[in-house]
Amino acid sequence: MKSLAVLLTATLLAATASAADAPAAPKVDLAKGSASYAAVCAACHGADGNSSVPTQPTLAEQHPEYLVKQLLEFKSGVRKDPVMQGFASTLSEADARNIAYWLATQKAKPGFAKNKDTVLLGERIYRGGIQDRRVPACAGCHSPNGAGIPAQYPRLAGQLSDYTVKQLTSFRDGGRTNNAPMHDVSAKMNDREIKAVADYIAGLR
Repeated sequence: MKSLAVLLTATLLAATASAADAPAAPKVDLAKGSASYAAVCAACHGADGNSSVPTQPTLAEQHPEYLVKQLLEFKSGVRKDPVMQGFASTLSEADARNIAYWLATQKAKPGFAKNKDTVLLGERIYRGGIQDRRVPACAGCHSPNGAGIPAQYPRLAGQLSDYTVKQLTSFRDGGRTNNAPMHDVSAKMNDREIKAVADYIAGLR
């Protein structure tokens, strides 16, 4: 019994020491994030992260880890977009983190599917994929309601359909190369399927 107690104490001490040695999470300044966003991002993405430009994404409520990754990849050129690369090049990693975490506190406005002729096709692809071409269901990674999985897969719910079409087409055609699985998925989809699933995603909430 004594040896068990000694073992448990040693394990607890080791775990405590390990936690103490772990690097502290980077600090986030939401006030600075708000100010940087207003100066650099708001013109295209809306004052509160809800874009009114069809080809520019809504960023409100997006997972901050995903946004940080995208901003840094724009800055480094891993993700190609001359406009975004220009803006991202002015940001430090701390700036990117502050902006991303501030955006996560903003409420995304609900969107709507607009094409009643293809909404069932979009739902079928989102929820069940395209089995004969081995296209997986979008819901498997982005969740049934489009909420995504923090630090892994972005939130899609309510995203503007024109923007989603633009990104899926870019993945498919090789214009966007910073996500190999998305290239593989979109490479097996035609224009009609891409537009249908993008429209369905716009109505998720």
